[in-house]
Amino acid sequence: MPISALLARIRRLIPRRQDEHYEEIVRSFGVGALRPPPTPMSDGELARAIAEFLKDSPSATSVSSLGRRLDPSSGT
Repeated sequence: MPISALLARIRRLIPRRQDEHYEEIVRSFGVGALRPPPTPMSDGELARAIAEFLKDSPSATSVSSLGRRLDPSSGT
């Protein structure tokens, strides 16, 4: 799945009042801190990963945790 399509799905899951989370995800994909899932994620899987990410302030730690949810083989 292209990153743009994944980001569109993620955008729908993040409330506008939490734009800083979305911006951190976009930045993290841009610098290589996040990679797209190697296999497509269901809407439910992606929603759970994003909900967990939204519990904390955007940070290297929260991005790393999201990265492990998106790509468990990444080890980040």
